[in-house]
Amino acid sequence: QVQLVESGGGLVQPGGSLRLSCAASGSILAINVMGWYRQAPGKQRELVAVITNSGSTNYADSVKGQFTISADNAKNTVYLQMNSLKPEDTAVYYCNAHVVVLTGYEYRYWGQGTQVTVSS
Repeated sequence: QVQLVESGGGLVQPGGSLRLSCAASGSILAINVMGWYRQAPGKQRELVAVITNSGSTNYADSVKGQFTISADNAKNTVYLQMNSLKPEDTAVYYCNAHVVVLTGYEYRYWGQGTQVTVSS
């Protein structure tokens, strides 16, 4: 079993910053990709940013230059630094990981989600 535990969400004023963290634990051989998705009310879940175990990153066009994804491979942890937050960034943010477990197979896991609300 693999667990993803997110932290760092909350209420912030427009223009503010938040840093999300997601730590993976359990029967992990390797993690190939970690990332963040978000789902706003009434909308589909969408990709925010992903990072591979070699450090390659990919961002949604809507957050380029505003959000930064990083990872600590030794801690199986991924971070999302969110700056200049706007009301439209309000959503539940989900951590995602492509994990190779002890059997050698790769599975995709999701965190429970953390609420980010941008409002004055």
